[in-house]
Formats: sequence, structure tokens, C-alpha cells
Amino acid sequence: MAGGIRMVLARRIDEHVATPYQNDLDALQRAVRSERDQRVQTKNLVNGSWVEAGDGATFEVRNPATDEVIAAVPSVGSSETRSAIGAAHDAGRAWAARTAGERGTLISGLAGMMRRDTERLARLMTLEQGKPLAESRGEIAYAASFLDWAAEEGKRLNGDIVPASSADKRILVLRQPVGVTAIITPWNFPAAMITRKLGPALAAGCTVVIKPAEETPLSAIAIAELANEAGIPAGVVNVITGRPAVIGDAIFDDDRVRKLSFTGSTEVGRLLMSKASRHLLRLSLELGGHAPFIVFDDADLDLAVAAAVECKFRNAGQTCICANRFYVQGGVYDEFTARFAAAIGALTVGDGSREGVQVGPLI
Repeated sequence: MAGGIRMVLARRIDEHVATPYQNDLDALQRAVRSERDQRVQTKNLVNGSWVEAGDGATFEVRNPATDEVIAAVPSVGSSETRSAIGAAHDAGRAWAARTAGERGTLISGLAGMMRRDTERLARLMTLEQGKPLAESRGEIAYAASFLDWAAEEGKRLNGDIVPASSADKRILVLRQPVGVTAIITPWNFPAAMITRKLGPALAAGCTVVIKPAEETPLSAIAIAELANEAGIPAGVVNVITGRPAVIGDAIFDDDRVRKLSFTGSTEVGRLLMSKASRHLLRLSLELGGHAPFIVFDDADLDLAVAAAVECKFRNAGQTCICANRFYVQGGVYDEFTARFAAAIGALTVGDGSREGVQVGPLI
């Protein structure tokens, strides 16, 4: 059965894959809607300024559908990483002193700007990540929703009154910002994986240093650009790009960093946990998963097939919750597998920038 599905999918790829066209930054710029959007930022954001690597080093960002080079972004080292951490640290006291309502207003403003620029951000995401435009547009909405949630929940970070051991004492527990938070994100959801970390950190009064995946740095830079426009103060949001090992070591070696939030592979997560334990660094890890898909005899097969295709092929199957094994009860096994194979065969595979494409390239 599995082999049959692979054969059908391979045939449809051959039939539907689009001929690569000049899907570069010029194409993106022609697609956007205003003069303000007639550029794509490629530099790093540190302390409110757009900067290059100190030695001028860069690395290429490629369109995975065509393998074209679409941009060159800074490849920073430990010195630039320390500068970004320093900027976040210096901005921390003033940011934490703002009320939760003030911080929430700025975070909500960033969410609104992401919605305003949905088409520009979605096309940029598809250009560097490859997912179909429909999915990229959906991700921008999804990403903005994390900011909405954080902006409101930040107002409800209540403390506690704890029963004391003696009648003449009262114990109050207050929630205070942790401090500088490093954010390391993957390439499969280059906007949403940032905002789901960025929003809560900002709402709690923390400042951040974002290190996006090398494959998809432009989406992170674009979000930082909007954070500037939204009025979030210099140094509160910083973005640096470069080699993970170099930046990671600089983060762990700097005691001004008080928390690390990481989404990625279990293997890297174990490595980060080991390093964090030596420094007693607070750590949040979202790692790989296992996702069985179960179909019982009484299932609605139309719904089951549609859900199976979405679970298996959304983002070309490059998600941590992508279905990686199927358990189908004997009474519907033959019918389900036949329908599933037919649905896979009907998928349109190609350059995600083309409307109607359902499955983009692999990274």
C-alpha cells in the first residue's frame, strides 16, 4: 500500500510540477501594494538599527522551488551576538517598567500591521520557505493571533497571596520579567514560531534576541521591521542571523541571557538542555513529535481522507505533527486506502508562488 501511494505521488509530481520562473525579489516587489513595500530588508536589527556582520560576512537565502539565490543576509559571530544581548539587556528595565496595558497596546499594533501586510509577508514566506501561498497567508493570520492573545493575557499576570506561617506576616508573590530571552526558531513556520514566543515574552516585560533558521531569515527580519514601525522601543526586539553553533555558544556564555526558548529537533533540544544545565538557564523546548492517524470502522471516510491528506501533506509534510503512521481498522482498510491514494494523486505539486499549488518543495 505505502509503495502504491509513493508511485501515485511521484507520477503527479511529474505531471504538475511548474516550470521554474523568475520568482525572485523583483517578483515579490511587483506583487506588493504600496511604495513602503518596494524593498525587502536583509540586515539584522540590533538596538533599533539595521546592521551587517562586523566582518561583512553573509550567507545566501535560496528559493527552494527554483534554487535561485534571493538574498544575502549577515552571518554574524559571537561579538555581534553579544551586542544584541547587550541591547536587549539595556532596554529591559524601561520595557519592564511599562504597564501591561502599554505593552499590550504595542503588541496589538504589531499584530495589526502583520494583518495589514498579509500579502507581502505571505509572498516573502513562500519565496524563502516554499509553502503554497494559501498556507503562507493562513500562517500570517495564525502568527498574528498569538500576538493578540499575549497582548490581552499580559494584563492578567496576577500574583498570589500565600498563607503565612504566623498571624503577623503576609506573604505576597509577584510575577516579574525573567529578563533577556533568546528565541531560536525553525524554518517550517517562520512567522508563527516567532510570534508564539515573542508575544508572551514581550507581554511579560522581557526583551528578546531572535535567531531564525538560516533557511528562512527574511520572515523574521520582516516581523522585526514591523515591530519598529509599531513603536516597540529600540533594543526590545533584536534579530540576528548566522551559524547556529556560533550564536548558540555566545548565548550560553552570556549570563545576561536569562531564558532560552527553542523549537526544533529533539537531537538539538538535548544538546541545548545539556548546555543550559551548566548555567541553570531557564529553558522552554518544543521538539519533534509522533503523530499516529487512526481510522475506525465507523469513521466518516470522506472526512477521514480529507483530514489524512491535510495531516500528511500540509507544508509538504514538514511539520512536527505530520501523520507519520496510519492505523486503519480492517472493515474500512481497503476503501480508505483506495480513497487516500486517489486524493494524493489529485494533489497539485509545484512552486508555491503559483496559485492553486497545494504542495510546495521540500527544504
